[in-house]
Amino acid sequence: MQLMTIQRILGILLSLFSITMLPPVLVSWWFDDGAATAFLTAFVILVSVGLLLWLPARKHRKELKIRDGFIVVVMFWIALGFSGALPFYLTESPQMSITDAVFESMSGLTTTGATVLVGLDTLPQAVLFYRQFLQWLGGMGIVVLAVAILPLLGVGGMQLYRAETPGPMKDAKLTPRITETAKALWYIYLSLTVACAIAYRWAGMTWFDAIGHSFSTVAIGGFSTHDASMGFFNSATIEMIAVAFMLISAMNFSLHFLAWRHRSLMHYLRDSELKVFLSIMFIISLITSVYLYFTGTFDDGWTSAHHGIFQAVSIGTTAGFTTTDYYLWPGFLPILLLMTSYIGGCAFSTGGGIKVIRAMLLFKQGYREVLRLIHPNAVFAIKVNGKALPSKVVGAVWGFFALYVFCFSIMHLMLMATGLDVVTSFSAVTACLNNLGPGLGDVGANFGQINDTSKWILCVAMLLGRLEIFTLLVVLTPAFWRR
Repeated sequence: MQLMTIQRILGILLSLFSITMLPPVLVSWWFDDGAATAFLTAFVILVSVGLLLWLPARKHRKELKIRDGFIVVVMFWIALGFSGALPFYLTESPQMSITDAVFESMSGLTTTGATVLVGLDTLPQAVLFYRQFLQWLGGMGIVVLAVAILPLLGVGGMQLYRAETPGPMKDAKLTPRITETAKALWYIYLSLTVACAIAYRWAGMTWFDAIGHSFSTVAIGGFSTHDASMGFFNSATIEMIAVAFMLISAMNFSLHFLAWRHRSLMHYLRDSELKVFLSIMFIISLITSVYLYFTGTFDDGWTSAHHGIFQAVSIGTTAGFTTTDYYLWPGFLPILLLMTSYIGGCAFSTGGGIKVIRAMLLFKQGYREVLRLIHPNAVFAIKVNGKALPSKVVGAVWGFFALYVFCFSIMHLMLMATGLDVVTSFSAVTACLNNLGPGLGDVGANFGQINDTSKWILCVAMLLGRLEIFTLLVVLTPAFWRR
């Protein structure tokens, strides 16, 4: 294990992250909201720590191994959570404890969208912008960004890329060079963000709200600059724009890349994961809209439809925006929407959850076992897009699901042990492990009222969800540290 090389890279990445404190300073100066000092102080602290890590190890440039990549990613994301909390802790408005500051930071960077803050409409614009900006950076992964713009990471970049990117199949590269792959993904990500901001502005948002919400929409994060979230704007047009970009961002980004490179939509039409994803979103949206209408929750069909579609897509893609208190909706709807978040977005997207491709493979594997009972001697291959998958991929999916259930169960019990009720603890773990945001019960509106111990447990859940469990748990196994 190349400890000095790891230290050098961590120093570089932390110094890189310190730059994220500067845009909020400009926003603070523009709006004269008095929050600039906190961000400047955080910048100085982070760049100093980054340099202290980098200077002693600056000459160590050995190749990163796979284990080194896991260490860098896990340590960096943990450091990121605490580093991102500095401005929240240092600002006078809002006044936050270290627990709340780390929770808000981790929620932003992991694109979870769970918040402990209330009174967003009265906070300094710099703080509001910073929350949105954190989600945008965390959406595609700040490590992937580092691989794209820092060639000095060298040949070890692939190890960081594998540890960072979401989905069960991490070895496929869109371009021959890993730095080019990361750049391509970020160009697409940036283009979607710009298009989303322009669409929001056209629909009636101010430029500040349009840019801020484009950050959290494309990142599928769910943070808003208003307490009422998307409901603040009371606009079906804005909601449908959000729906469109949430769906696009929850698709596999490699499809966007291939469509752009070949100037063809055929890759979308041929992808079985995308077909399943859109089918799920359509069915859940239809059920939600019809149930809202027939229960008289809203006055007319159109209102039921646009609220139902928006909330189904928002929760299903794990964005977590709200237009109304969906957790107070009648019957089974709150649980249905929450359960949809377990599937989440497609692999290689900014969405959370277990990913559509894994849900597909779990179903196909279960169906194959049924067929084997009927035809014991037959051989049934599990196929995706017409191609049989290696058994190691299917095995990895089952391993992921087993660890997911285990981690969920342990954290659910731990939250209940802190005094939370069953519904609150169940939905809180669901919301954080799936990187969703809003839950049910006491965490329906926000997470500010639960105890500090629960918040630290949920910070771990958010990190597990963002790094898709394996990346974090692998560094905790004894075998990982053996030579």
